[in-house]
Amino acid sequence: MAEKQILELDSVDKYNVLFGLETLHPLVSVVDLRKAEKQPGSMQMNYGLYALYLKCTKSCAIRYGRRNYDYQEGTVVSFAPGQVVHVDMIDEEPHPEVYGLLFHPDFIHGTSLGKNIRRYSFFSYSSNEALHLSEQEKGLFLDCLRRIGIELEHGSDRHSKALISMNIELLLNYCLRFYERQFITRNVPENDELSRFEQLLDEYFQSGKAEKDGLPSVRYFADKICLSPNYFGDMIKKETGKSPQEHIQGKVIDLAKEQIIGTELTISQIAYSLGFQYPQHLCRMFKKKEGCTPNEYRMQSQKA
Repeated sequence: MAEKQILELDSVDKYNVLFGLETLHPLVSVVDLRKAEKQPGSMQMNYGLYALYLKCTKSCAIRYGRRNYDYQEGTVVSFAPGQVVHVDMIDEEPHPEVYGLLFHPDFIHGTSLGKNIRRYSFFSYSSNEALHLSEQEKGLFLDCLRRIGIELEHGSDRHSKALISMNIELLLNYCLRFYERQFITRNVPENDELSRFEQLLDEYFQSGKAEKDGLPSVRYFADKICLSPNYFGDMIKKETGKSPQEHIQGKVIDLAKEQIIGTELTISQIAYSLGFQYPQHLCRMFKKKEGCTPNEYRMQSQKA
């Protein structure tokens, strides 16, 4: 049986085109799949976005890495950039009652939400339990989506970004509260290498190890997971469609963006903090990935 092609879901518009929904903002979208004009079948998506979905009907099964996601009727699931999700439709419901929020990481750089996004641990491979909501909690969730939707329909002005990001942060804070309410100790399977890689990658940069020891190598993570670099690389590529090196570079660019917009550090200081021996190496990687230099990216964000 042929493997599903991995869809690179790296923009809000790609998702909306997939389901036949209108795009009101290039970086943020409130989703109501009851209004979808298209209903794709089973698919495998590599998220380049943050996403939360409230499913009110049982219409599909979801798999994170090699594990099934506990996604039943009346629950919320969340995904983060770099995560690969396998979706298998399990009935023929043409307009499932699913509500959601998508936002690109570029939207939150330089905001309070961008600085705090790591607080929301439910955006993680290691958290494969869905969030089960009470009727009152569903109401709060949907009210946050409604507020964001109103802002998107209003059109952009100088207040839009702040108001939208504040309402997204409010929604995520509610989700934190709801998760704590239903908290159950999570046992992460030891053999879930994809989950472990994601965790190790976050830990490497959060601990300051990059500034001390430089950019991490693929071998570093392979050794931590007790696999050969070649096997580890093949496994990650097969599961996600991207090599471990591409995952590392993606993490570096995302962290660089946050510091470029959210701090007054020089580009050289940012480069050294991320493990680059020479600042021009960061500049080359950044330009290749983003189409502009770090300084140009900073100037563009100041004009937005």
